[in-house]
Amino acid sequence: MKLHLRAPLNYSKIPLEEKAAAPESPKDELLFCYKLNLRQSKSIEPDKELLLDSLEFAGRPAENTAAPPQPQETAPPQMVSLPQGVYLFTQQRSEKPLNQSEWLDLAIEQQKDGLWERDNPKAVLYVRFLYEDKAFVTQVFRQIECDNADGVIHR
Repeated sequence: MKLHLRAPLNYSKIPLEEKAAAPESPKDELLFCYKLNLRQSKSIEPDKELLLDSLEFAGRPAENTAAPPQPQETAPPQMVSLPQGVYLFTQQRSEKPLNQSEWLDLAIEQQKDGLWERDNPKAVLYVRFLYEDKAFVTQVFRQIECDNADGVIHR
């Protein structure tokens, strides 16, 4: 389905070496941004082993910035975001977070549908993990090109 995200989702950047494949507890929320192999990102039958090019960033929800400063406070965390825009969007609820193979399967099916519909998805994949309504949720986003600021796609 298509999702028009009207405001960015902001996160505090975490070091890539601290990243986890998925949340380990219901309190964890994570966002990952992957650059995709350009050739594979445009293929109706991408090679699953070659689709991901590099992990660009990982993030956790931004801390409450309204809290009073603490003595000897460290530098504020670097921010990353899932930008506003129009996306191909897929999500799956489950008893546990999806592993990389499982969410890559979702991303590939999403890509096939998007290419079939001629949505021209960009070569960047966002994967978001959260816990809501007593279930782990894995969300996959691929931004698509739009003809205007309202996110309406004209063919």
